[in-house]
Amino acid sequence: MRSGYTIPVFATASAIAALKCLQQSTNDRQSAVTVDLITPPQRVEISIDRVALIQTGMALGITHSDPGDNLDLTRDTPVWAVVAWADPSQVESIALVGGEGVGKQSNLDNLPAIYSYARQLFQANLAPLLSATQKIRVTIILPEGRVLATRTSNAAFGVVEGLSLLGTTGISQPLSAPGQLDACLGELRSKAGSWERIEDGGTTRQGDGEIWPLVFCIGENGLDLAQQMGIKRDRIIKTANWLGPLLAEAGVLGVPKLLLFGYHGKLIKLAGGIFHTHHHLADGRLEILVAAAVRIGLDPAQLAGLFDCETAEDVLKYLTEIDRADGSDWVNRIYGYLTARIDNRSQTYIYSQSQQTVSVGSVVFDRQRQVIATSATGRTFLTQLC
Repeated sequence: MRSGYTIPVFATASAIAALKCLQQSTNDRQSAVTVDLITPPQRVEISIDRVALIQTGMALGITHSDPGDNLDLTRDTPVWAVVAWADPSQVESIALVGGEGVGKQSNLDNLPAIYSYARQLFQANLAPLLSATQKIRVTIILPEGRVLATRTSNAAFGVVEGLSLLGTTGISQPLSAPGQLDACLGELRSKAGSWERIEDGGTTRQGDGEIWPLVFCIGENGLDLAQQMGIKRDRIIKTANWLGPLLAEAGVLGVPKLLLFGYHGKLIKLAGGIFHTHHHLADGRLEILVAAAVRIGLDPAQLAGLFDCETAEDVLKYLTEIDRADGSDWVNRIYGYLTARIDNRSQTYIYSQSQQTVSVGSVVFDRQRQVIATSATGRTFLTQLC
């Protein structure tokens, strides 16, 4: 299957083309530019669709997204970069601005949803092209971003009015295509095999003799947050929605410890025995949350309010408001129960598929990427990993 590149790569390519046009003060066509991906450490050529001076001191570069063999709604979407000479009073040499179609982080004062990897790309690729006295203002525009965002779960993570420039790598792996399951399984086998060889040499053991867990991160948000918390990338496997086959394979491979790390609206499905988390296959999130609230003993009058919630995020907000109003602790109690259920159901599932016992811990976070709950086993694993 053919890999492609992430949106930050195309935004950077557009900016490179626009900057070169600005410096040369000419509309000569650039068919392609070279982008240093940083992660992985390689340079690639990205085709340029259009580049032009649009007024004195300002140029526009346009590329089109190519995510490879991925069922990605951003395929062929235009990515614009407007580069203009900045006022000398600008502090930084490169100022990044989110234009139309670039999402805003509603939980962070509406800052543009341009994350760390994208900012590294711009800095690494544009700074070498500037003289010591030159400063630029780069505005990224995704003309179709606002419309496309309505078909994503961005709002669940606090990104509104557009798409985000998110990612930790320049390569777009086709995670949503069925064939990528084989790649995920291959990564698991490689890391489990590497772990076994290192374990024999004793180099992964901590001072107390414990062995590092492997970490299953559901999606890019889980991957990004896990690394921010200090979990090393080589201990992480990005799973997308195929948790069932990967859990079973971990048992077959004899992996002794797993930490499940994901958005609560995804991961709580495991508490109900749903091991493929894509909503097209199965949902049940609200039913699982209501059942947990009944089990923990939420007041019947308050319980009725859960049935009016439309999303898992609505449930979390509703429970949080109850806690604030009467000083209760329903969020911790209910999600604590759910993370324990996630652990138990996952361990049972692994044993049923492989006849192997694997210790499983779990961490769930909300749309602001704040951890809501961690199971007892998950806390132990985080202590080892972070």
